[in-house]
Amino acid sequence: MAKKNTLTGAYEALPKIVKILLQLFLGAVIGGIYRIVRFFETGKIVTLVVGLLVLFTGIGNAIAWVVDLVTELLHNEITVLAE
Repeated sequence: MAKKNTLTGAYEALPKIVKILLQLFLGAVIGGIYRIVRFFETGKIVTLVVGLLVLFTGIGNAIAWVVDLVTELLHNEITVLAE
């Protein structure tokens, strides 16, 4: 889990209902940006590649949107390929 003083930590600190609403309406964009920012915090290249694919491919947007929404509902954070 991200620390509270990081950018992804600030997103994770939002109330669950706010994150779910953000995922419903802006999930495709948020998922990509979240993973790219997470790359700069952790340095894991897979996170950067997935973030770029999510942002710049249509199918990546659709898949990530659903996966991120489900992980927000179940775990209250984006977990899949966002380490």
